[in-house]
Amino acid sequence: MNKSFFKILKRIWILGGIGFTGWLIYSMQAHGVEPAYFQSSSRVDVEEEDDFISFATKQKSPNILIFFPGALVDVDAYVPLCYQLAENGIKTYLIKMPWRQAKLGYNKVKDLQILADTSLTYILAGHSQGAKMAAQFVYENPGLIDKAVLLATTHPRDIDLSKSSTRFMKIYGSCDGVAKEKDIEVNKIKLPESTFYKRIEGANHSQFGYYGFQLGDESATISREKQHQMALSSILQFINEP
Repeated sequence: MNKSFFKILKRIWILGGIGFTGWLIYSMQAHGVEPAYFQSSSRVDVEEEDDFISFATKQKSPNILIFFPGALVDVDAYVPLCYQLAENGIKTYLIKMPWRQAKLGYNKVKDLQILADTSLTYILAGHSQGAKMAAQFVYENPGLIDKAVLLATTHPRDIDLSKSSTRFMKIYGSCDGVAKEKDIEVNKIKLPESTFYKRIEGANHSQFGYYGFQLGDESATISREKQHQMALSSILQFINEP
C-alpha cells in the first residue's frame, strides 16, 4: 500500500467523523416544537433566564416541578411537556445544564433558591441522564424532594434509594433501545417498594422529548404526540395523588 492510499483513507476517516458529529448535533436539537410554547398565554407565564425556563400558572401552585434534560439534548426539546404541566396547575422549572450535561449542573437548583419554600410540594423529574442525576440529587439531599419522576432511565444503578422517603415514579417505553426494559427490571431493588412504574407500549427513548432519533434507540411504534400525552397524564396522576 502506498502513501496516497493512506492519505485517502485518513481523509475518509476525518470526513466520516465530521459527518457523524454533525448528525449527532443535529439529532439532539429540538424539532417540531410549536412557537406558542415559548410564549406566555392566558393560562401560563413563560420566562427565560440564564439558568432555566420557567412555566408559571396564573394562580399560585402548591406543586413545583423541576425538570433535568437528557445528556446533550437541546433544552427546548422539553418545553412542550413543561408548558403543559403548567397548564395543568404545576409551576415548572426547566433547568439549563452546562454543556448540556445534567451531571455537571444537577446541584444548581439549590443555588437558584427554587427549593426555598418549605410549604410547597417539590417534584424532581428528568429524562435519561437527567433522570439519573435527579435520582442522585435525591440521594445526596434527603428530605428536600417530595416526589421524583424518572423518565427513560435504568438508574438508580450505583446508589440505593430503596429506603428513601421520596415517592418515585418511573416511566419507560417498550421500544427503548437506550434504557432497556430488562435493565430497568434488574434495578428495581434500588427504588422503594412503593415506586409506581408506567410502561408505555410502543414508546422509545427519544420521543420523550422533541428531538431527533438518538443513537442506539429503537423505532417507536406510536407517535411522539401519543407518547408525550401518555407520559404527561401519568405524571399528572402521580403528582395529584395524596
